[in-house]
Amino acid sequence: MLREVTLGAMDELLDRAAIARLRASVESVGSRREAAALARAERAVQGLPLRRRVDLVRDALLEDVPAGFPSASTVVQSLLEDSRFGGWMIWPTSEFLTTRALESGTTADFDAAMELLSRLTVDLTGEFAVRSMLIARPERSLAVMQTWTAHESEHVRRLATEGSRPYLPWAKRVPWLLTHPRATRGLLDATYRDPSAFVRRSVANHLNDLSRVEPAVATTTAADWAVDADENAQWVIRHGLRTLVKAADPHALVLLGYTGDQLDVSEPSISRSLIPWSGELAFTAVVANRGDTEANVAIDYSIGFQRADGSVRPKTFKLGSRRLAPGASVVVGKTHSFHPITTRRYYPGAHHVTVQANGAISPPAKFTLSEEFGEDHE
Repeated sequence: MLREVTLGAMDELLDRAAIARLRASVESVGSRREAAALARAERAVQGLPLRRRVDLVRDALLEDVPAGFPSASTVVQSLLEDSRFGGWMIWPTSEFLTTRALESGTTADFDAAMELLSRLTVDLTGEFAVRSMLIARPERSLAVMQTWTAHESEHVRRLATEGSRPYLPWAKRVPWLLTHPRATRGLLDATYRDPSAFVRRSVANHLNDLSRVEPAVATTTAADWAVDADENAQWVIRHGLRTLVKAADPHALVLLGYTGDQLDVSEPSISRSLIPWSGELAFTAVVANRGDTEANVAIDYSIGFQRADGSVRPKTFKLGSRRLAPGASVVVGKTHSFHPITTRRYYPGAHHVTVQANGAISPPAKFTLSEEFGEDHE
């Protein structure tokens, strides 16, 4: 499986020691000749970002291993039996394998490579390499991946749902998946009740991706699952529709049991209009139910972040949910930190905060992020 790591440590995941172990393994199998390109890669990898390291090692394998898919298949099968082979060296190995399979062009080699990917994924992931297979032959790939949904390994079942995500992080896009959003429905139907939370989370993230491609596909799928949903399936539906709930999609709100369309949200009251760099914004707002029936309300807030080009782009965060009797109101609030993090870059200048309840949006409350120490924290 793909281990969770901090962004700052990514570039060191495939280091000189890992490449040296891979080189030793490769040299002990196949032609048993010196893996000169891997030796050069080992010396050249320092200072490169992770994606370039993967490409460097993949290309070295293509150079060191004799041409043709049979040679690649033999080497990979031997590596799978080698105790030194594992961890992050699997990523470039999987891409080396799929490159050779696609060069071959035969269905037999294509299917053989897919089978080997299912074996490689158990110790790290094959989700990036399988994207090339999906690009080349999407329908053939999905047919093979459908068989993976019944595999005994949760890692292989997850490869089916994760590798076929429309917006898989870190991975190349598969344009065909974006124009055929219904094509992966069979994979999701087979796994949304999977006994593994690891797989179910992937299904939910896949559904969330689909909601960004074509919302109706996501809500129709979720509605079908909701007919006889157990607790785990209900979690998948909630997590999979999270983006649509933040966007106040009416079908998603109804599916998740949110009601009430006569809601007022006051302009947020903010703690201060000038936020120091690395500081915090505290705000409150009042949500009121003006209807004559009880409302079950999904409440979120959005920060309009200043961008490098001077534009302001909002990002929505969850605040929670409340039940409001007819005519009732509730004060909601949050403290949002602007402490620099690896996944978001802040820029000083004009920002705003809004609060929304079932799609009813408050007026924006404007504030400024101070320029003080800005250059030190970009």
